[in-house]
Amino acid sequence: MKLIPEIQAAQGEIQGLRRTIHAHPELRYEETQTAELVASKLAEWGIEVHRGLGKTGVVGVLKRGSGTRSIGLRADMDALPIQELNTFEHRSHNEGKMHACGHDGHTAMLLGAAQHLAKHGQFDGTVVFIFQPAEEGGAGAKAMIDDGLFTRFPVDAVFGIHNWPGMPAGHFGVTEGPIMASSNEFRIEIKGVGSHAALPHNGRDPVFAAVQIANGLQSIITRNKKPIDTAVLSITQIHAGDAVNVVPNTAWIAGTARTFTTETLDLIETRLRKIAESTAEAYECTVDITFHRNYPPTVNSSAEAQFAAQVMKEIVGPDRVDDNIEPTMGAEDFSFMLLEKPGCYAFLGNGEGGHRDAGHGAGPCMLHNASYDFNDQLLPVGASYWVHLATKFLAQK
Repeated sequence: MKLIPEIQAAQGEIQGLRRTIHAHPELRYEETQTAELVASKLAEWGIEVHRGLGKTGVVGVLKRGSGTRSIGLRADMDALPIQELNTFEHRSHNEGKMHACGHDGHTAMLLGAAQHLAKHGQFDGTVVFIFQPAEEGGAGAKAMIDDGLFTRFPVDAVFGIHNWPGMPAGHFGVTEGPIMASSNEFRIEIKGVGSHAALPHNGRDPVFAAVQIANGLQSIITRNKKPIDTAVLSITQIHAGDAVNVVPNTAWIAGTARTFTTETLDLIETRLRKIAESTAEAYECTVDITFHRNYPPTVNSSAEAQFAAQVMKEIVGPDRVDDNIEPTMGAEDFSFMLLEKPGCYAFLGNGEGGHRDAGHGAGPCMLHNASYDFNDQLLPVGASYWVHLATKFLAQK
């Protein structure tokens, strides 16, 4: 690996920041202590600081020379509502809250890069450090954009990264085009007429209608969308009734839909509504349908993905970079930034969990798991990537 020596020397300091953040997790739009730590460190290093974008977001601006090019580097800061099972020293001190997705590590890596660029960076242009709140279900990226992120701090491209358990530590994964799916949820409430279970002909059974709707929705995936267009439709809840001998008045089903394109999502929503309404009508019931689009698909622009992959290969070697990684059906609100600007989102391998200190929980080191912990050996890798990415991007004509 070709890591930056000054960043390697500062690993202890960066790790200290990461573990401080891990020990004091804050949920979406509550990241006041984390934001204060980030802002104070940026100011300490002489970086221009802007607070309060997207409520608790922080932006740092570092400009050198007269160049007009600008690059945005983004890290997320929020934690999850999970009770941590780990008992090591830097475990969560906030009950019911935990950095179980590695946002503490993402923030620390970007802080490490900011410190190096402020003290040693040789570049011509502007680096915009974006510390974002509320990635976990709060659409913090969109909130920052709505607060004028890219109008106040225009960038030519924006980049993000996420640690990835199961991928060998220090390896990178990236691809052109979709890398993560859209996240959407639906709820269908079926209204019928209740009756005694022994006299179903006196009612209009919403449970039976719900089952038929649930079966029918799978035809969208198998018979409506093109086979080559990836999509998932999962029904995850069916609720109805309180007694075994009573047909209830109502029933409802809910679930999620994931796609890599908005066109496929449009098709799913249109067909879902048609199938639910028509099926309910066939059984003399009515429906109320809610279809909520949470995050759009995360789609990397080709030029920026190729550029990022080349930088990765220069740092860790071509054998440690998968530049055609299989996309995941998980979702990420960095997608909102990629709707506004060209850019690239990538994965950095977090390993299998053997890095965890004594006292970790019994579970696997997977994302959103109560036994998770970020791999601190990645801190100089990620920080070096950010520095090289920014420097080389700004040097382009």
